[in-house]
Parts: sequence; C-alpha cells; structure tokens
Amino acid sequence: MARTVDPQRVAERRSVITHVAAELFATQGYERTTAAQIARAAGLTSGSVFYYFPDKAAVFRSIFELSIPEHAELVSRHIDRSDSLNAILDIVDALAGEVLDPVAPGLMVELLRRIEHDQELAAVVMEDARLSAAALTTLLERGIEQGCIDPGFEPAETARWILSIIDAAFLNADPDRPHDPRPLVRATVSRLLRPIGSEDR
Repeated sequence: MARTVDPQRVAERRSVITHVAAELFATQGYERTTAAQIARAAGLTSGSVFYYFPDKAAVFRSIFELSIPEHAELVSRHIDRSDSLNAILDIVDALAGEVLDPVAPGLMVELLRRIEHDQELAAVVMEDARLSAAALTTLLERGIEQGCIDPGFEPAETARWILSIIDAAFLNADPDRPHDPRPLVRATVSRLLRPIGSEDR
C-alpha cells in the first residue's frame, strides 16, 4: 500500500527547514553549510532534507521564495489607498524594515555570491522585484495625477530607483552594529518624490 503524504505536514517540515537553513546560511555561508547540519538544526534525521527539497540550492531558493507571497500581501494592503505618497512610504518602511532581521545581512552576501550561478534563484529574485516595482509604479502614477508626487521622473524608472535605495540598506547593514535604516530610507524616498516647493509632512 502506497504511503499517504500529508500536505500540511510536508509544508510544515519545509517551513522549518527553510527557517533553520536561513540562519545557517547567514552565519556559516552557503558553501560551509551541509544538508546534515540543516537536518540536525531542524530536528530531522540526517539526509531527510532531500526528502523535502531536491538539493541544497533549492533550500536556499526557498528562503527567497517566501518573500513573494509576503510582499504580495504587503502590496495588497496599500495598492488601493488614495494617499499614494504615504502608501509608497509605508511599503518602503516595510521592505527596509526587513534589514532588521538578524540573518538579513548574511543572506544578502550569500545571495550575491549565488545568484550568478543559479538561474532559478535569479528568476525568483527578479519576480519578487517585478511585483514590487509594478505596485510602486501604479502608486507613483496615481500620485502624479493627484499632484503629490513630482511628475518630472518616469514612474517605472523611479520605482526601480526606490527598490535600489532599499537594496542599499541591505548592502550597508552591519551585523556587528545593527541599526534601523527606515528613517533614512523613508526620508530619501520622500525627498525624491515630493514636488519641488512642497512642504515636508
């Protein structure tokens, strides 16, 4: 009789593996982290990681795959707001706030090392960025129509610049001296977007 697979149990095990692997990859690096170490940290038997994932690269990708539904939910909370500028700044706050996760700086380093060698990983990161950029573009267009955002910059290009500013917060994070990047990131984006001559709010 074939073994019955419990989808919820599989999803829970995958989630545990993903989260413990994120910490190991961030602190030890991708190359120095083994599947056996991940299994042990997850409370599983050695080698069982490959029951839930095809290989170590898939485990690493799963960390970034989590961002897509999380960011989609974030966008859904703000995309229909009428106060477009504040909606953009709240999205920026949330995205930049992810830098505060203790594993974020280490994962960013490993992502930069891995992305050129894993096309599937690159596709995940690009899809996440595409969804965020599309939402920001929509809000920028609406804000220009409302007169609360400087019309001098093309919305899609501006959206990419905003995401680059957020990326800079990750790249400049110092795990030995953690600090909250959100005030500076928010101020930078706010000053970029406000029409010339408008008062800061």
